[in-house]
Amino acid sequence: MKFSVKAEGIKPSSTLAISAKAAQLKEQGLDIVTFGVGEPDFDTPEHIKAAAIRAIEEGHTRYTPSSGTLELRQAVCDKLKRENDLEYAPSQIIISNGGKHSLMNVFMAILNQGDEVIIPAPYWLSYSEMVKIAGGTPVLVYTKKENNFMLSKEELVEAYTEKTKAIIITSPSNPTGMVSTREDLQMLAEFVVEKDILIISDEIYEKLIYDEDKKHISIASLGKEIYDRTIVVNGVSKSYAMTGWRIGFTAAPIEIAKLISSLQSHMTSNPNSIAQKATVAALNGPQDCVEKMRLAFKERRDYIFEREEKIPFLSALKPEGAFYLFIDVSGIYGKKAGEIEIHSAADFAAVLIEQKYVAVVPCADFGMPDYIRLSYATSMEMIKKGMDRIEELVNEIQ
Repeated sequence: MKFSVKAEGIKPSSTLAISAKAAQLKEQGLDIVTFGVGEPDFDTPEHIKAAAIRAIEEGHTRYTPSSGTLELRQAVCDKLKRENDLEYAPSQIIISNGGKHSLMNVFMAILNQGDEVIIPAPYWLSYSEMVKIAGGTPVLVYTKKENNFMLSKEELVEAYTEKTKAIIITSPSNPTGMVSTREDLQMLAEFVVEKDILIISDEIYEKLIYDEDKKHISIASLGKEIYDRTIVVNGVSKSYAMTGWRIGFTAAPIEIAKLISSLQSHMTSNPNSIAQKATVAALNGPQDCVEKMRLAFKERRDYIFEREEKIPFLSALKPEGAFYLFIDVSGIYGKKAGEIEIHSAADFAAVLIEQKYVAVVPCADFGMPDYIRLSYATSMEMIKKGMDRIEELVNEIQ
């Protein structure tokens, strides 16, 4: 029996595979340090949990409109106006089952077979697979470290064809942690308007920026012409430690919002009703919990980068946001860890988990096979232990 060629052509998530491997070793009683999946180690704030409990007690357990409750869509509109200087009506907002679902909805709504989406590399590994699922063609543009892994005008011009339908960007970036400047975004906006294409702005890490001279700017806020061509994607997983609640949202031109709503009505009916109530509390409630988490992540960022800088053969840019350290390990190539010669980041990651019980993500699936990604969304204790072990391994390598 033949199954779906499309499904067979999709790669499983390597980040989830790393986490599964680490969990398996933990079950065997090994002391594993995991720098894998990007999931805050904080608990969901109390006022958000309390709102969910009230929702259950008050009977908010039935179907909602497919695009989400009006209450939550209005809360998203208010947030976008308050924090991002963006004016949207509730009819332009679609609430989905997490940011990943929001992105998949977008690609399904805008792409026809063979349409191209420009994806700056390094990129979150699911972008390219989502484009392929939706029938599109990912066009990977390999950005340069000396340009902070930001797209240049020259790279855009070279990547663009008559089949280009959209560009996707994320700031702060997963996996690099770099934040787009106003100048970066202005160049992109002018290009998108000139070519009359779309831009998808993944802003899931917007609240996690650590340096005073860096600020999150939504590209949709740079003028009406780019606003009309931008689809903003966001959610509450990272900023509010709500990964398991599965609530994301899109803000889009009305014709695209209608298409997404129609698609979602057939695929999932609606997002979880209880999680929607909790998300209203997250967006409308006190934000000191977000700031507390941001400051903790900043402390971890500073520590993990300082430790990495002292380890020979490794190289990284200091992340400006999100909670990832993106490390070039090519300086180790050709050296041996015991009997194993290292020729790739995947080799280094394999040795690290087998010999030192530290799980990291090799980044070939992120478009950069010479890099590993470390998530510092874990306790300082684990970060210190993990960096001690990485340093120990590198010092042992001959």
